[in-house]
This record gives sequence, C-alpha cells and structure tokens, in this order.
Amino acid sequence: MSNLFDTLKGKIEGQGKRIVFPEAMDERILAAASKLGAEGYVEPVLVGNKEEVTQKAEEYGVDVSNTTIVDPDNYEKFDAMVESFVERRKGKATDEQARDILKNGNYFGTMLVYMNEADGLVSGAVHSTADTVRPALQIIKTKEGIKKTSGVFIMVRDEEKYVFADCAINISPDSQDLAEIAMASADTAKLFDVDPRVAMLSFSTKGSAKSPETEKVEEALSIVKEQRSDLLIDGEFQFDAAFVPSVAEKKAPESPLEGQANTFIFPSLEAGNIGYKIAQRLGNFDAVGPVLQGLNQPVNDLSRGCNADDVYKLAIITAAQSAE
Repeated sequence: MSNLFDTLKGKIEGQGKRIVFPEAMDERILAAASKLGAEGYVEPVLVGNKEEVTQKAEEYGVDVSNTTIVDPDNYEKFDAMVESFVERRKGKATDEQARDILKNGNYFGTMLVYMNEADGLVSGAVHSTADTVRPALQIIKTKEGIKKTSGVFIMVRDEEKYVFADCAINISPDSQDLAEIAMASADTAKLFDVDPRVAMLSFSTKGSAKSPETEKVEEALSIVKEQRSDLLIDGEFQFDAAFVPSVAEKKAPESPLEGQANTFIFPSLEAGNIGYKIAQRLGNFDAVGPVLQGLNQPVNDLSRGCNADDVYKLAIITAAQSAE
C-alpha cells in the first residue's frame, strides 16, 4: 500500500496542489489537513471561520499553521464567485439565491475548484454522497462524452493492483453507462500505474448464456471498441475467464486478454459493491476509494465512517487526479 501512495506523491511533488476541505470543523479532516500541510505534497484549504477552525484545531491538539483557512463570509472574491455561479447555472439561480447557496461549504468549495482557486475537493466525512456530488455535477460537470460520474476502487494486496468499477454510484447502468465507466476506469488505472487490461463482466462468457443482461454488456463493449480503439478490452466474461489464464484458454481462447485482466467493469452496482467487499474481506485486499471519475476537475467523496488516514489518502489521490 505504501508503494502506491509513494508513486502518487511522486506525481504531485513540487506542484503545490491545493485541495479543499469543506468540513473543516471535523477532527478527522483537521488531523489529515495538518499532516498534509506538514509534508508539503498538498496545500490544504479549509473552509470555515478562521477563528472557529483554529479554536477547534487547538481543542483537538492539531497544528493547522501550514493550511489555508477560507471563510465564505469574508471571501474577497465572493462577488465574482456569485457572478460565476449564476452564469454556470444558466438561469437556475438568481444573484440572491446564489449568495445563500454559496454559504454552503460544499458549494463554496466546489466553486473554488471551478474558478481554479483550488485543484480538487474532498468531502463526505459529515455530509452524504449526494451533498458532495450534487454541487460537482451542477458546477464542474462531467467530461465531454461522459454523462455520468462513476466510482472505482483500487484493490491493493502487496504488489497486486486491480481496478473495480462501478462500485459506488450507478445502480443499474445501461450499455452507454457501462461503456463510459469502462473508458473512464481505463484512464483511472493509468493514474495508479496499472496498464489497463479491461474486462466487461457478466454471468456469461462470450455468449454462453443469452439474456437482456448479457446483451447489455455486449453492446457496451461494442461502444467502447468504436470510441476507444486504443484500449485493450474484451467481454463479456465471467470473472474466472477474465482472470485465470487456464480458464480463459478453455472459455475464451480467442480473447486478447488471455485471462490477465486487471480492470474489471461490473454490470451493476450491486455486483460491483459485493465484488469489492468479497475481495476486501476474503482476499485481504485493501480497498482504496471510492475514487470518483468522469468529472472535469476532481471531487471525491469520503465515507462518513472514515478515519483521518482515509482523508489523507483520498486527498493525495485527488491531487494526483488533478495532475493528470
């Protein structure tokens, strides 16, 4: 696991990446921000009243002298932010409404990223996933050609690294969604120095069963091949045919993956969520994430059960995403 984050730190060293934390009154956030600021790989930006944040940090015995604290109530560029927000929302918010909305830490922090005052945002220790992702979708929006964001886990065990998606966001993706998830996941894999060999998973291998579920995966594969001829991708596969060379030789002898996939696209959220948790609990893999992908600028969502180390790691990942 340490090797993974050493690699990511190497990608961001000396770049001064600024990561926003809207939940600055939370002990875990303050502890992680303190560590990040002391190390210097990331410049933490804490959203809140400076006096209150500083006092809370003192209560927790945390040094925030190497962080920047930005107060929405006293932000010198607030008028420009309001104007930019109204323009971005294209008539869905008045000036007065924007001033009220932007007092919300997640919206304020997301606007800092959108205005290039910061490079990424990490939230979710206190707020729900919806509270974190909604401002990102409204303001930062998804990349061209991608309609929905998705969530991947990097599964790490010693020197092994695999990408599992989507395990966090899309409950029942259609063919276009699956294609977008596959393309975005291949790009995310590269961020973690995984040369993507992408398998589209199902309960069938190469037509061994036929149903609307398997046809959905087949169609997604066709979309990816048409749009991204550079990717090494194949399907549909049962997991063993994607991962075990001897099984692949029997079930999919013509596949270019040859049973050596490392980036796995699950056909539904329930399959992805169950799959990564089985690998985590039975296979003793560390599950890093979820890492949100598909946005124009990186925003990542913490679990409300996270600890300070989780916050620290996700900030490093977010900074690395912005470097890409």
